Amino acid sequence: NLALLSELIRATEEGEGAVQRLVADRLAAAGCAVDRLEYSPACITLVEEFTTGSAQAIAPREAIIGRLKGAGGGPSLICFAHPDGEPVPETPGWRHNPFAAECAEGRLYGWGVSDDLAGVAIMVAAVEALHGADVRLAGDLIITSTPSKRHARGVAAVLQAGHKADAAIYWHPAESGRGMGEIKAFSSSQLDFRITVTGQGPDTTEPIQTAFAHRAVNAVEKARLVLDALDRLGKARAARIHHPRLDAAIGQSTNIMIARIQAGAPGVFSRVPERCVIEGAIAFPPGTPLAEVMAETEATLASLPAEDPWFAKHPPGIEWVSGIPGAEISDDHPLYRTVAAAITAETGMVPIVNAMHTTSDIRNPIVQAGIPCVGLGPLGGDLTQNGATDEWVDIDDYQRAVLIGAQAIIAWCGLAA
Repeated sequence: NLALLSELIRATEEGEGAVQRLVADRLAAAGCAVDRLEYSPACITLVEEFTTGSAQAIAPREAIIGRLKGAGGGPSLICFAHPDGEPVPETPGWRHNPFAAECAEGRLYGWGVSDDLAGVAIMVAAVEALHGADVRLAGDLIITSTPSKRHARGVAAVLQAGHKADAAIYWHPAESGRGMGEIKAFSSSQLDFRITVTGQGPDTTEPIQTAFAHRAVNAVEKARLVLDALDRLGKARAARIHHPRLDAAIGQSTNIMIARIQAGAPGVFSRVPERCVIEGAIAFPPGTPLAEVMAETEATLASLPAEDPWFAKHPPGIEWVSGIPGAEISDDHPLYRTVAAAITAETGMVPIVNAMHTTSDIRNPIVQAGIPCVGLGPLGGDLTQNGATDEWVDIDDYQRAVLIGAQAIIAWCGLAA
């Protein structure tokens, strides 16, 4: 199965299509009926989720779906992972050839190996292991390689096309450092926003405006009031919103984070900025409607005229760039118990729930189709799409993941009589 993952890494140099062709061929050889689903991300209707503008993927994509028909009498399962062929820029700083699948010190290195070629390889290799052992399942098994990055919505597309099951497993290496010692059974919601604050320049034709600053309305000065209001809102929400898993993990269940502030022109020190843009995100526990958090934030901004009359005629504008709902299942759910038992049987570890995954793809089956879902995967790190180099996956943990995957599939779907 390490050979399969190495093949996928090498195929990424040719693009996502080459990866998907390899996945389709391997699934067909393992006895699956294979379908190719072409879809447009922008045409997928989502429950409690949205994206706007540049955040939305536009180009048509393809999902590969392999179905292994069960003998009947057992529950069905969907396994999914994402093969995204993100644009390959230059790779300065890499010590290992990103497309050569090099092994060193117990790690396999490669472009996208941990995000998420390893997940794709794990579920395909698990099916190949079952096929090689002539295992016949009672319940149906669906294996799908679905684009995900940049809101590609592959899993939602597969579900909307009618591919449903009683449960789902999302395969993706864990970035937390615990590898197969954790299960993704919780994911916070997130809203990304952009607030534009306007000011007004001084009444002068002078290009150097510093001396006139007192006659201007500096957008940065007004943005301070907006930031203060958001800070008060964040603290008030944190005081009243609590989730046991988040409180236990980090002592707080919701946050408003400012990530970027932009005003004026670079290198221009003496002109009053007439526009200031604030970008950030709000994270909060699953179960709260996105619209409710949006409305509370908008109400906070609408109250600013009481603090400064400027905002009465120049209200800050807010753009909701994207919204992604959270999701969770309890650790006494049959799916969670099944996966946890497979991990313990193979590793001797009792896995924990990592409550710090925000906007995880486990949300898709849960929110979009009401299908319980957990996520898991081997130890990996230095994700290329997060700006790192020498992306890697732990070889031993990856191989354990394949065995755990096969065991979990058998335990959930059951064996044919």
